[in-house]
Amino acid sequence: MKKQYINFKRTACGLMMVLSIGAIDPVVAQTMLKNKKEMKSNTSQENILLKEFEGPYGGVPAFDRMDLALLKPAMEKGMAMHLEEIEKIANNPAAPDFENTIEEMERSGKEIKKVFTYYGIWGSNVSSPAFRKIQGELSPQISEYSSKIIQNEKLFERIKTVFENSQENPLPADRQRVVDLVYENFAMEGADLDAGAKARYAEINKELSRLYTTFSQNILADEENYVVYLNENQLGGLPDSFIRAAATAADERGQKGKFAITNTRSSMDPFLTYSDERELREKVWNNYYSRGDNRDEFDNNQVITDILRLRNERVALMGYDNYAQWRLQDRMAKNPEAAMDLMLAVWPSAIARVEEEVADMQTLADEEGSSITIKPWDYRYYAEKVRKDKYDLDSDEVKQYLELTNLTKAIFYTAGELFNFKFEPVPDGSVPVFHSDVKVWEVSDKNSGEHIGLWYLDPFARQGKRSGAWATTYRSHTTFDGKQTVLSSNNSNFVKPAPGQSALISWDDAKTFFHEFGHALHFLASNVKYPTLNSGVRDYTEFQSQLLERWLSTDQVIDQFLLHHETGEPMPRELVTKIENAATFNQGFATTEFLASALMDMKYHTTDPRGLDPRTFEKETLAELNMPDQIVMRHRSPHFGHVFSGEGYATGYYGYLWADVLTSDAAEAFKESPGGFYDKGVAAKLVEYLFAPRNAMDPAEAYRKFRGRDATIDALMRDRGFPVPEKND
Repeated sequence: MKKQYINFKRTACGLMMVLSIGAIDPVVAQTMLKNKKEMKSNTSQENILLKEFEGPYGGVPAFDRMDLALLKPAMEKGMAMHLEEIEKIANNPAAPDFENTIEEMERSGKEIKKVFTYYGIWGSNVSSPAFRKIQGELSPQISEYSSKIIQNEKLFERIKTVFENSQENPLPADRQRVVDLVYENFAMEGADLDAGAKARYAEINKELSRLYTTFSQNILADEENYVVYLNENQLGGLPDSFIRAAATAADERGQKGKFAITNTRSSMDPFLTYSDERELREKVWNNYYSRGDNRDEFDNNQVITDILRLRNERVALMGYDNYAQWRLQDRMAKNPEAAMDLMLAVWPSAIARVEEEVADMQTLADEEGSSITIKPWDYRYYAEKVRKDKYDLDSDEVKQYLELTNLTKAIFYTAGELFNFKFEPVPDGSVPVFHSDVKVWEVSDKNSGEHIGLWYLDPFARQGKRSGAWATTYRSHTTFDGKQTVLSSNNSNFVKPAPGQSALISWDDAKTFFHEFGHALHFLASNVKYPTLNSGVRDYTEFQSQLLERWLSTDQVIDQFLLHHETGEPMPRELVTKIENAATFNQGFATTEFLASALMDMKYHTTDPRGLDPRTFEKETLAELNMPDQIVMRHRSPHFGHVFSGEGYATGYYGYLWADVLTSDAAEAFKESPGGFYDKGVAAKLVEYLFAPRNAMDPAEAYRKFRGRDATIDALMRDRGFPVPEKND
């Protein structure tokens, strides 16, 4: 999902995210302190954050030598070096062509890309108040640097000349794709505006970068400031593994003897699922869903209004009616109407299913004599009870077979069967890491033994690490200027077990683990020449990762890797059957909470933002959509980081559903094949057309080459247990 040439506006905005406070791991910190004196003495001569990666495997990031004092000078020097390279390209007296313009751009900015690798680690994995201060100082500088490149008139004229020439005399396919993408990126970012409009455009980007930082830091503050501590008499219903982890979290926060429910999804979700304490469920629910909406110094509502106003003003400079119209032109959807049509085709079935789910829960609550009306903080709790009642399926029983080490072996097995990848652990200490939780594996081809890259895993939640799960690259595959191997990373926020205990995760978390590994496989399978071709199309890039989730429930994975963490026995067939029977259970909740966020995202960006109050707009818009009272958006507006902490997913959150149409359809291609999900022929086409090309091929064309036709919504509806739309003759 990460461009390897710098997507300048997204660099200025999207990479500014800082979502957690904390400190670097003590073990790593000791190594840093050991090197600090030497590093300080060499600062005037070299900055490790700017240097080429050194060591084995084609070079690796010097995570053990990261010194925050070096970040700002490295960023400033890296930006200056890149701007010098850009000026040289722009002022080349030779007539512009692919080699002296596009290839030179692909070659430029190596140093700043290195700095952004470390910057991303500080921002997402080991954040601290000191970093946030530096990040705030750098934000406007990065925006200004980005604008200087995107608004360099001589550079754009050269790009435009190469593009126009290629329209008359097309280049080889990969070169043509690079030219098209580079030209499109510059044109969409206002490179063709007049001088006055360009100046305003740059001012807007600088202000937006500040607002994105503020939005992220406000969420971070509310995640850190709201922790619920339980006493022993308040643990009713909670699984032992969760209790032990909550005790560890409390101990880390200086509350020994208590049990901490942190304000993150990984802690909130299981608590709301299992806790018998309804008042505490309500408190935890309110803490989580009120992040950024507490009418205090960290309230994000005005920030949202300002972001929407500036986004609208910026695209108006280029003649667009609204932000969504501008943003979606280079996506598979092409326009907001197509995205809305897809969402609204699914929405009625989703909320109808919610009504059925709530009725089942209310009946059960009434039978218990609880005299309550189902509220949002009851949904997960009673859904779990209904699951047990209807399907005799206990989520905690399933969890006993979902041990993280075995699941890691399961994703390696899947990669081996589909991609011929082999994963071997790298000895501790041979590759630098930024935290002692991080483990590293070497990836090679099973048949030839060829080295493909490294895979880093940072699995556990901690202070200083942003919430959620994500994948990234520290280096992407290219064969431009010599072959580069891949450095990929998966990052999760599983609750860390108490010492000596197994790391057990939920079925949903296991699916997420497979999902994010799908992104890593997309990175590792890349077979492109030019760095730009490692970029992604937002409503397509989630497809590969969502598809990989399907292998979790295959017999081969279940029988070999879903083993009881104490007995080592495989998951019983009767439990597997219960999981299969309950496959569409609670799809009303899952689909509705997601779609509510996706619909709000699109509504925000197709509405005149002048005078808009997000708190009121969210409430009124959801009411118009007939949003069920018992569910809230998966990401409420004041903490919708996908959309307001940067621009990566702005008007793009629908993309998960768009990608899932492809996912469901592609999964049926495997189901229909002789070898099922491990059919070698279908797997070969999957790699050839849907993983290896990255963005070297138009996504719609790539999918047609894989499937022989376009995807339809039918498979998605079948997957979710919703009625399949009737076809009009």
